[in-house]
Amino acid sequence: MEPVVAGSGTRCGVDLLDAIYARRAVRAYTGRRVEPEVVRRLLDIAIRAPSAVNAQPWAFVVVQDVALLKRISDRAKRATLAHAEPGTRVWEHRAMLEDPAFNVFYDATTLIVICASPAGGQSNEDCCLAGQTLMLAAHGLGLATCPIGFAREALNEAEFRRELAIPADHAAVFPLIVGYAREVPPATERREPRILAWKRGPAPARVPSGR
Repeated sequence: MEPVVAGSGTRCGVDLLDAIYARRAVRAYTGRRVEPEVVRRLLDIAIRAPSAVNAQPWAFVVVQDVALLKRISDRAKRATLAHAEPGTRVWEHRAMLEDPAFNVFYDATTLIVICASPAGGQSNEDCCLAGQTLMLAAHGLGLATCPIGFAREALNEAEFRRELAIPADHAAVFPLIVGYAREVPPATERREPRILAWKRGPAPARVPSGR
């Protein structure tokens, strides 16, 4: 299969299906920062995602300031622990979140936050599509990614909204770290697709071949 040529001429020799099967949520990063031109390339690819009525409701925040990332991480841990109740997944992770040394961004030095504008009727879903597109592109370019849901609440608080210039009518929807993997986890087992219904009507009539 021929490699895909991106808009700027960047070639990615990874087959799309291979990328889907090989992509991992990576939680161990080197300290190497993703180069600005690579970040811009990823954003340019992300906006190729589909959106309802072509609203393109996404906007992006890029954070490559390690001190700021730590502040967001610390606040995210406190905010998440505030909702921890027995029997929830957060409760299961409370020891990790209470650890001062734990960084919700796993020491990655680049955070991309996909924010949803009120344009269109499915902005959150559209931003998630852009996030998935970005993750597959990053894998194809040799980078690792991981969505960080723990950070969403903190990023939507007034302090960080101001600092990150997120408009009042936008919401941080898809926080995503990007970087160079220190180690890549093995594949996790997937359950078989849960098909709730598959209703098949009569087979369509065969179209004459014209002979």
